Amino acid sequence: MARTTDSRTSPDSKKTVTLTDNTTGRTWELPILEGTLGPRAIDVRRLYADTGFFTYDPGFTSTASCDSAITYIDGEKGILMHRGYAIEDLAEHSTYMEVCYLLLHGELPNRQQRDEFERSITYHTMLHEQMMNFYRGFRRDSHPMAIMVGVVGAMSAFYHDSTDISDPYQRMVASHRLIAKMPTIAAMAYKYSLGQPFVYPRNDLSYAENFLHMTFAVPCEEYKVRPAVARAMDRIFILHADHEQNASTSTVRIAGSSGANPFACVAAGIASLWGPAHGGANEAVLKMLQEIGTKERIPEFIKRAKDKDDPFRLMGFGHRVYKNYDPRAAVLRKSCHEVLDELGMRDEPLLDLAMELERIALEDEYFNEKKLFPNVDFYSGIILQALGFPTSMFTVLFALARTVGWIAQWKEMIEDPNHRISRPRQLYIGYPKRPYIPIDQRK
Repeated sequence: MARTTDSRTSPDSKKTVTLTDNTTGRTWELPILEGTLGPRAIDVRRLYADTGFFTYDPGFTSTASCDSAITYIDGEKGILMHRGYAIEDLAEHSTYMEVCYLLLHGELPNRQQRDEFERSITYHTMLHEQMMNFYRGFRRDSHPMAIMVGVVGAMSAFYHDSTDISDPYQRMVASHRLIAKMPTIAAMAYKYSLGQPFVYPRNDLSYAENFLHMTFAVPCEEYKVRPAVARAMDRIFILHADHEQNASTSTVRIAGSSGANPFACVAAGIASLWGPAHGGANEAVLKMLQEIGTKERIPEFIKRAKDKDDPFRLMGFGHRVYKNYDPRAAVLRKSCHEVLDELGMRDEPLLDLAMELERIALEDEYFNEKKLFPNVDFYSGIILQALGFPTSMFTVLFALARTVGWIAQWKEMIEDPNHRISRPRQLYIGYPKRPYIPIDQRK
């Protein structure tokens, strides 16, 4: 059992909890840590040394693996902030480049800082020409995420001048390179799957415009990026830039804790993001809509979603963290409707189906009581479908946007003098020691 106490053994009040072993009667005082916002934490760093006990927390859902000043989430209230700024304000008033600067440096840039940062990113967008050979080594039907893992991991073989993690300048160069080159890598993965020639980046386009141009342009005709489409793409990037200590971010931090170079760490993050329970959720939304098929069948699937004995779930509704409306979804919902209007796609059957499903679910008492509101994956999937991206590219775009979050989190960890290599413990439930049996005596 545990109780909160105030220990006044020093002039400053020190808050602790008392841990009691009911079998022996022994007690231990454990410090309480308080952040700027959010729940307090019990400091268990010396728990094993002082008590001989470990904590058991599968999935680390009740364990803080680090302290961080980058992103704050309050799932109960539907709050997401980067460096203290509400995601709604950033999505409405900033660009993805400004948000990247904010995550990396802690403050929004002034005009000069923004221009210098954008210039640095712009002039790092080219890939080493020999890296094209990596693409040609993959089968044409390779999943783009498989290509992303391989190509990003291979960057450490080409950019040796930015792999010394102890050098602040090299960390900065590696950060800029990853943010700049990820759209080029992603667009080339898409082009390769189609058998189309690669389109090189252009320095006269914005970050989102450049990505769209590299993805959809062909050498034989001019491609013009619609401003509304570029803005929607930029918003998707902003809304996926970072999301605290999720699976892929934790993977990047764990890989980085060993001293691995940033390219290898981000490749590990991409591999983690690939899972359908993480980055593949918006792809699952489109597959669900295809399964539903027509608006007439929506009530049937709504009924199935309410049946606890039916394994069917409405993908894109509800969230592991948010027990209220996902603040990113509120922003993207507006962009979703703007993009459909801009592209004249209101009557597209699949998108029309999605809008009707959204309407019915928002009006349904069951979904409101359970707080199963449409989340960011629901709307991003619809937008990406409208823009012409195949579902296999959805997670690739997530990885592109999340790169800055991974890098900011990695950089924060590396610059923390107290960081240590990650080494979770386990509760062993296997055989105790037993005698070795020679092969001729085994049954």
